[in-house]
Amino acid sequence: MHNLLMLQKTASERFLTPEQLGRRSRLVWLIFAVLAAILIGTALYGAGIYGRLQAIAALEDQGQTDANLKVALLRAVLEGPRALPLLLADDQQVRDALASGQGEAVMGLDRKLQSLVAGTRASVLYVTGKNGIAIASSNWQEPLSFVGNDYSFRDYFRRAMETGTAEHFALGNVSNRPGLYISRRVGDDAAPLGVVVVKMEFDQLESDWRDAARPAYVTDEHGVVLITSLPSWRFMTATPLPQENLAAIRSSLQFGEAPLLPLPIDQRQVLRPGAAIVHAILPGGGGEGEFLRLRTEVPSTSWQLEYLVPTEVPIASSVREWRLLTLAGLLPVLAIMTFLLRRRQIVVMRIAAERAARELLERRVLERTEDLSRARDRLQEEISDHRATEARLQVVQQELVQANRLAILGQVAAGVAHEINQPVATIRAYADNARTFLKRQQPQSADDNLDAIAGLTERIGTITEELKAFARKGRTAAEPVELRAVIEGAVVLLRSRFAGRLDALNITLPSPDLKVSGNRIRLEQVLINLFQNALEALEGRDGAKVDIFCDEADSEVAVTVADNGPGISKDILGSLFSPFNTSKEKGLGLGLVISKDIIADYGGRIEVESNESGTCFTVYLQKAQA
Repeated sequence: MHNLLMLQKTASERFLTPEQLGRRSRLVWLIFAVLAAILIGTALYGAGIYGRLQAIAALEDQGQTDANLKVALLRAVLEGPRALPLLLADDQQVRDALASGQGEAVMGLDRKLQSLVAGTRASVLYVTGKNGIAIASSNWQEPLSFVGNDYSFRDYFRRAMETGTAEHFALGNVSNRPGLYISRRVGDDAAPLGVVVVKMEFDQLESDWRDAARPAYVTDEHGVVLITSLPSWRFMTATPLPQENLAAIRSSLQFGEAPLLPLPIDQRQVLRPGAAIVHAILPGGGGEGEFLRLRTEVPSTSWQLEYLVPTEVPIASSVREWRLLTLAGLLPVLAIMTFLLRRRQIVVMRIAAERAARELLERRVLERTEDLSRARDRLQEEISDHRATEARLQVVQQELVQANRLAILGQVAAGVAHEINQPVATIRAYADNARTFLKRQQPQSADDNLDAIAGLTERIGTITEELKAFARKGRTAAEPVELRAVIEGAVVLLRSRFAGRLDALNITLPSPDLKVSGNRIRLEQVLINLFQNALEALEGRDGAKVDIFCDEADSEVAVTVADNGPGISKDILGSLFSPFNTSKEKGLGLGLVISKDIIADYGGRIEVESNESGTCFTVYLQKAQA
């Protein structure tokens, strides 16, 4: 928004007319409206996401508490009847009845089992012989008495005979009612007498859980629903069963003829282990929607309790609340921005009106001073004549200077040829490398060498432009140049000629932010001359070393090139920067002359010190203005 306000420049800053300011004002308001709409939309979207997360977190906390209470209630229901088989397995009356198998002992056991069931939450309590046939039962007087039925096929009977105890949830084959069968063997493993079985039904528990809006159900290790607040979901599965498990369960008649179909629940998003967002279809016209499913282990069993909490209404309420809070915080900010923007526009329009009035006054003043202007024009004509005469004199002087420059153009041409020699040598090396890469079927490397050749030809063009500029009375304008890039470029151009000898260069590169005033190509020319002279002076010497480093001052930068060569003789040192003065057999004596002229063009200087221990050149350059 701050940037939007800055668009409203004052009329004095931009010299806009009131009509132009009006058009700009409408554009600013349009942009402001678009940005405000985007901001509001983004904020409402973010508030909706945050509100949904907050609602789900609150539902998860409350739902987990409810699920834990339901598990506690289930455990309380289980613990009481579990003690009955344990006690009866050691009861002497039970052992006597199993030993006789009939008569008064069995009738007495029937009455005892009947009285025990009446005082507990168990549904049926019965005793079977070791052959699986029930000899006594708490429902011995009822039409659907268990007495005389064969339960040897039941899993709880077999496992109790094998291991001593068992728990098995199944559909009763006589009562056709589901329940949990808890069994315990009477007698030891070597001489079993029979099995005591208690059946628990969970009708009252399911009634306590019953809440059509928040279903709860218990599944076994296979995912089959055993206990549920929605009776139509009993013996459905939390996930589709593998075919082999399905066939085994059906053959055991554990759940009768139940089809074992999957629950109408589709998982949408997993929040964490035991918590997920699902889509469920409730039976009996309960509708469908999004639920938070919480899963909790039931201690002392292999069961899991799953609890569904509806989320649509709480999430919608939370999203609505957070969006209203977001709007309540955002709208005042937008109102303040609108006020500031409008006030700025009013100020701009007032300034524009004042400027228009001032311009009208200035036009009137100009009209009244027209006579004075004509008199001034006549005076200026006379002054112009004098200036024309002076200009012709200056032209004659410049022509004389140019003639002098053209007289030494031959010297400069020789210097340019000297400077072109190094890029040409590098081009030749890159061309040879490119030919080798093409023979080796390495087009990418050859292309890189050709790019380098193109860059060097541009450099030669720049050097030749110096010759043209000299003839045109001009020089390349100074600009900020990164000193680090100049040093690195000079080393690259020396690589082809001094391959294997550049290890003698000990370069301490300056910071990439350090910039000097000059031209990169021309400054590279200077450093190439200095590096080349130093390396040539060290040729054939052991322990050759050239130290290159930079010192930064307030307004200038000193680049030092120091070698440990034999030094420069005093005869040459005195006229070192004179044209054609050289100690090299094939040298032209122009490199240092050109270097000194280049540095002088950009307000710098070159100093040299030499003795038997080596030579040190120091180039002083002006720092580039920030």
